[in-house]
Amino acid sequence: MSNLTVFGGAGLPSVGDLTSALRRVEVTTQTGGGGIILKMDKTGHWVFGADQTEVEPDSVWAVNPFSFVHGYIAWGDGDVLGEQMVPVTEPLPETGPAPDGAKKGWEVQIGASVKCVSGEDAGLDARYSATSVGGKKALTALGLAIAAQVEKDPANPVPLVVLKKEHYQHKSYGRIFTPVFEVTKWVPMDKEPGPDDAAAEVEQPADRRRRRAA
Repeated sequence: MSNLTVFGGAGLPSVGDLTSALRRVEVTTQTGGGGIILKMDKTGHWVFGADQTEVEPDSVWAVNPFSFVHGYIAWGDGDVLGEQMVPVTEPLPETGPAPDGAKKGWEVQIGASVKCVSGEDAGLDARYSATSVGGKKALTALGLAIAAQVEKDPANPVPLVVLKKEHYQHKSYGRIFTPVFEVTKWVPMDKEPGPDDAAAEVEQPADRRRRRAA
């Protein structure tokens, strides 16, 4: 494992503010950045980047508890026409009319920043954002888990997670996959993850190979 500090702590709000803000994420998701994008595709695989490189099934990711954002996004035909996001410590931003061509107008979106801490992608910074019901539900659950952890043990607010999935059967669209952030351990903001932190028991089919762009 290369030398890696999870997240610096300078200039961050208090853990008390963090707890209150993360609990407000639940209200945001019920009512409705930049860098490498992490997402779950329609086939239930976690992928990142423009080349849609598949995440290693046994990789562990640290979630920055101070990076949660909420706001609105407007999508056209596969491209972002507008996006207004602010930290969850702030109220939802004001929006004007949706951009021309927006298929669904302004959609509520929440997101957070993550860093891979194991495997060949260790050190990779990415952003996960969601407008879908399943994605927002997963981030909400994670945010509330962080809030509970901060109240119980503020010295260890960073969750190390394995990216997993669930699915349900939709009567019109068939099997729908939804993300799951499975917390394996809690660590400090400035901790350098070691082998024990990155260890996770993840089932990996024998015939499954990582997909990546040539």
